[in-house]
Amino acid sequence: MKAGDMAELAMRNLREALLRNSLTTLGVGVGIASLVAMLSLGVGLQELATKRLTRSGLFDSVFVAPRTNIRGFGRAFREGPEKPEEPRALDEDARQQITRLANVIEVYPQIRFLSEVRYLGNPYTTVVAGIPESASANDAYEGMTGTFFSGPSADEAILQIEFAKELSDQPKTLVGKDVVLRYMERQAIPAQARADTAKADDTGVLSSGFSLVPREKSFRIVGVIETDPAVGFGGFGGGRLLIPNEVAEHLRIAQMNDLRGLMSGNTRKPGYGSLTVRVKNPRDITNVENAIKQMGFSAFSLLDATRNLRLVFTVFDLLLGIFGSLALAVASLGIINTLVMAILERRREIGILKALGAADRDVSQLFFAEAGAMGVTGGILGIAIGWLIGRAITLGTNIYLSRQGLNAVRISSVPWWLALSALGFAIVVSLAAGIYPASRAARLNPVDALRYE
Repeated sequence: MKAGDMAELAMRNLREALLRNSLTTLGVGVGIASLVAMLSLGVGLQELATKRLTRSGLFDSVFVAPRTNIRGFGRAFREGPEKPEEPRALDEDARQQITRLANVIEVYPQIRFLSEVRYLGNPYTTVVAGIPESASANDAYEGMTGTFFSGPSADEAILQIEFAKELSDQPKTLVGKDVVLRYMERQAIPAQARADTAKADDTGVLSSGFSLVPREKSFRIVGVIETDPAVGFGGFGGGRLLIPNEVAEHLRIAQMNDLRGLMSGNTRKPGYGSLTVRVKNPRDITNVENAIKQMGFSAFSLLDATRNLRLVFTVFDLLLGIFGSLALAVASLGIINTLVMAILERRREIGILKALGAADRDVSQLFFAEAGAMGVTGGILGIAIGWLIGRAITLGTNIYLSRQGLNAVRISSVPWWLALSALGFAIVVSLAAGIYPASRAARLNPVDALRYE
């Protein structure tokens, strides 16, 4: 029997018992809809997490810190006064060396310091953090009031909402106003002044040659942000007053690590507490991380911690798929029932087909075609219903988030591979359900079938 004739005959048979076959097809559609809806939630949540981490710069970043020689200190304590090897300083020379590594696109220091901020003459103690210009792509700045910095060296500031509320009862009105940052500037003491200090010092210890002079710097508030960007893992989060990183570097003398060096009389180049290294592609993370460790520094990437997160999402998707497939398993029983009933109703028709020369294979293929048609129709219908369910869940979630003052998110996603997989699964399940009815119809004796009333 030709394929065209087979398809035409199968569609005619399905139209004869339209209500029963429609309900069976709808059952397949409901099963596929539950499967697609559940998996779309798993895929959507995974895409949301990946997008947030990627846009925050954490997925393509390596965090660098000086290596602490803990083993060396322990050995010195046990074995005697032998001085442990001093770890390499994370200074500007090291930063430039890391910048020259392959696939590195940016290296910037993590700068935070406690400082006094004055607004309308009132003093406030807060944490100031420097942020690079590339941070403007961070999701945290999408819903901010105001704008990002106009340039990498602009005397502008972004306030975290909680700190803005301390400054004003209407924090969003602070945009365009000025705040004054008070900091300590390191200045060299002339040689004669140091000599006089040494003469006047009863201990005879020469001073370090530097003094701390209080300074003030005015910043224009350009934005108020409601979420804390990139908190943790050495990120620039945690600051309540954010300023451009280049400006923060000039104020780095106020950091504790520089003050320690100053008080101890250390005149070497001031070092960084930590650096963030951004790479071109997350695939380059491992190579860059290993190269930095070989330089004598500690290196860590969030990609190390998210490898287990991918496993969690995979298991989560698997569980959702299993629960979603239960409805499809019930629908497959409906297909078996419908086709078995069709055999009983069309025994005489099957006998005529065999008497006219139809082989057992033709009869079984006819029933497979009917089962496959129900699978294709139910699969397409189920994908559409599942997509609508996902959209409804996303809409309901965003309504709730908007009432809580939070930004909208997309928690459901039906990518093309999920739609095609669901359609293929529906067809496979339908054909599997048609194996028994097709085999039973093919084994039917034509003489008995023609005698059947």
